This record gives sequence, structure tokens and C-alpha cells, in this order.
Amino acid sequence: MDMADPNPGRIDPAVTSRLRLAIARIHRQMVQASSGQGLTFAQLSALARVEQYGPLRLGGLAARERVAASSMTRTLAPLTADGLVGKAPDPQDGRSWLIGITPHGRQVLAEIRRERSEMLAARMGGLTADQCAALYAAIPVLEALADEPE
Repeated sequence: MDMADPNPGRIDPAVTSRLRLAIARIHRQMVQASSGQGLTFAQLSALARVEQYGPLRLGGLAARERVAASSMTRTLAPLTADGLVGKAPDPQDGRSWLIGITPHGRQVLAEIRRERSEMLAARMGGLTADQCAALYAAIPVLEALADEPE
């Protein structure tokens, strides 16, 4: 099917639906391909944010995840219990704590990412050269979509 839109600038709902479904299916397959370590989506997302931006305060993490602080507290409890994140007093405010990723947390994230990347690479290995070229060309566009503010 020709994906060229005869009306540039018009968003075709059918194409949007196909893209959404493809992204969702790929995501689900990557989740299934990795051990996931028994982490929920919220826990894995919070762990990755702590790795990327930490150490940070609970409120800062909750804001980055766009959830209430009380919800983030519940999300972090199992991560703390499993030794994936730790808390340390905030040197600038003794009443607050900073949440940081532990070496074990980094190891778990690395394993999940490796497993998911291996699955995706295996799938990509079955593509034709033209399909690979189209996929490579689409990566900056997909990154732009992913980086849009919510």
C-alpha cells in the first residue's frame, strides 16, 4: 500500500491507528522477550528515570513521571525492598531524601534493555535491505514523536 499522503499536513486516522497498533505490539513483544524482573511498567519507568536523572527527590521523580507523590511512594516501595534504588539524606535539606539507583538496579536495567534489544535486533535481521533503510530513515521521526512534551 502506498503510504504517500495526497494531502500533506492532513493526519490520516487510519495511518495513526496502524502506527499506534504497531508500536503497541512491538512494545508488548519486547516486554514479553525480557525477564522484566517482575517489575510493573510504572516501576520500570521510575527506575529508568532515577538512573537518568538521579539522585533526585521524591517530588522531582513524581513530577517527571507525571504522578502524585503518594503514587510514587507506592511505586518505589518494592524497588527499595528489592535493592534497586536507595535513599540518602538530601545534603541541601536534611528533611528530604534523595532517591538513587543502586548497582543492582543498574544491572537489572541493563539486562532488561539487552534482552529487549536482542529481540528487536533478531526481528530486524529478517527485514530486507529496503525495509532496513526505511526503518533507519524513520528513526529520527519516531524519536521526534517520542520527545514531544506530553
